[in-house]
Amino acid sequence: MAKKQFKAESKRLLDMMINSIYTNKEIFLRELISNASDAMDKLYYKSLTEGISGLSRADFSIQIAYDEEARTLSVSDNGIGMNKADLEADLGTIAKSGSRLFKNEAEEADEESDVKNAEDIDIIGQFGVGFYSAFMVADKVEVISKPYGEDQAWRWTSSGADGYTIKEDERPGHGTTVIVTLKADTENENYSKYLDEYQLHSLVKKYSNYIRYPIQMMVTKSRKKEGTEDEYEDYKDLETLNDMSPIWKKQKSEVTDEEYSQFYNQNFYDFNPPLKIIRSSTEGAATYTALLFIPSKAPFNYFSSDYKKGLKLYASGVLIMDSCEDLLPDFFNFVRGLVDSEDLSLNISREMLQQDHQVKVIERVLEKKIKNELLAMLRNEREKYETFFGEFGSQLKFGSYVDYGRNKELLQDLLLFYTSSEDKLSTLDEYVDRMREEQKYIYYACGESIEKIRQLPQVERLQDKGYEMLYCTEDLDEFTLKTMRSYKDKEFRSVSDDDLGIDTEEEKAEAKKADEENKELFDFMKEALDGKVVAVRATTRLKSHPVFLSSEGGLSIDMEKVLAQQANPDNRIKAMKVLEINAGHPIFEKMKNLYAEGDKDKVTLYSKLLFGQALLMEGLNVDDPVAFANDICELM
Repeated sequence: MAKKQFKAESKRLLDMMINSIYTNKEIFLRELISNASDAMDKLYYKSLTEGISGLSRADFSIQIAYDEEARTLSVSDNGIGMNKADLEADLGTIAKSGSRLFKNEAEEADEESDVKNAEDIDIIGQFGVGFYSAFMVADKVEVISKPYGEDQAWRWTSSGADGYTIKEDERPGHGTTVIVTLKADTENENYSKYLDEYQLHSLVKKYSNYIRYPIQMMVTKSRKKEGTEDEYEDYKDLETLNDMSPIWKKQKSEVTDEEYSQFYNQNFYDFNPPLKIIRSSTEGAATYTALLFIPSKAPFNYFSSDYKKGLKLYASGVLIMDSCEDLLPDFFNFVRGLVDSEDLSLNISREMLQQDHQVKVIERVLEKKIKNELLAMLRNEREKYETFFGEFGSQLKFGSYVDYGRNKELLQDLLLFYTSSEDKLSTLDEYVDRMREEQKYIYYACGESIEKIRQLPQVERLQDKGYEMLYCTEDLDEFTLKTMRSYKDKEFRSVSDDDLGIDTEEEKAEAKKADEENKELFDFMKEALDGKVVAVRATTRLKSHPVFLSSEGGLSIDMEKVLAQQANPDNRIKAMKVLEINAGHPIFEKMKNLYAEGDKDKVTLYSKLLFGQALLMEGLNVDDPVAFANDICELM
């Protein structure tokens, strides 16, 4: 029998599809099953439009069979089938999609009719190349097909780009059987795994679990031998491998929380129940259904580079991508779940999304939906939200910080902080509602713990005035607040900032006078500290403490501490530190007297000790602990 050549441009096209378009060989089974589903949809549509009686969805099924000895795997359907001309047109021309053409014709027919039959079919194939993915694993592919309503069956056979043959054959009923003869195993590829019952079951579950028709296979089961008490025997039985009805397409009233949790546990490998279940669906610019879960616990690898964000992506119930990153913004990367859409633009292999407006539309809608669900949890289920924030709050803070605060408006109402007047977490909105009428700024204080923050010298004045402070105990907190700059027109101010807006004119004048009167002393102290501070000045912000450190410029002392943990010691960025001295403290009077008496050595010693004391109160290390200890001994 003369071999026919493919009508596509060349052998190179088929070679490219086999070796380049698909990156994952196991998806060939997904493609063959999807083609079988399309064939049955076509016949079901034909029954609706031509009034064929005796055909219903319940009559259709897909059969998978394997033969280890012959190294063959077959996928059969009882769909519409193909005649010789169809085989020539659809399989002889690479990248010609009969399914896509059928779908277009059905939609055009619907436009001219009051009955919308096309809405009840679910054609999956678009590009006409899925069938050829079988050649990634096959030495030979055979297609035996008999059209519905015809008596003659046909066999299409090909071993790849060298061409194909078509001859008459026999088949008991209408439909198509694709027989894949697997390649021999190599050092790098184990093709025999596609003859393994468990592997085939797993692939169907992974990619085709929600095909609307039953996918059946003879599987091995075990039963007790008759007449025995503890002896068992294996036997083969036909089993349906797929669930068919996606949980996300059922009505909400039909699914219990326990069923959602079970689905989540099985599909996202989390033993804990989800904290929140979110369902979303839209029609229009991008038609899709989404089922999302907010975990109750962060995955063990959540803060490592091994963690992958993203949602499972289905096209009409067929898994296309196990983790589609484009459908979630980074700041919501903790969300697990899936999106199922009928009209996403996929690339030719259906392994990835094209970058188009549909994807962006879905991402924006999901982003808004997730935020609204979190806000509802915050307002109505506060304890549950605080549990969530304890696991993923740092990610929301990071989202408010990155991209120069571009997402501030979206995320700011979701943030929580402990404060100086509340023994519980507070939102920024709640803080602003509690602000005193004369209070200008939202104050915050940074430290390793709440207890250490409370002991900071610079918080005393704010506490005396009854001004509330946000407690920033996470490394990211101050970066977030500085990037956000303000909330509801109230600027964020660190307790270590130069101007807290609390000094009276009299206090400002007093500090200015002290600076002018002691300029020589302060200049000498700055010089004695040998570049460790950019200035020494008097302050009225302290009560019982003699000194504290403030900073100038955009980098605070706490930000310096965070950056120091990440940088090479030789490349550390330093804050521009200012040593502020309590003008009313006895130690200041002592230093003024020593300087007036000309005891500059003692003033130098006091300066170093006061600077070291200020460093320690800020949670910083002194540069030379031995020298610091010796200075204390000398003073004693």
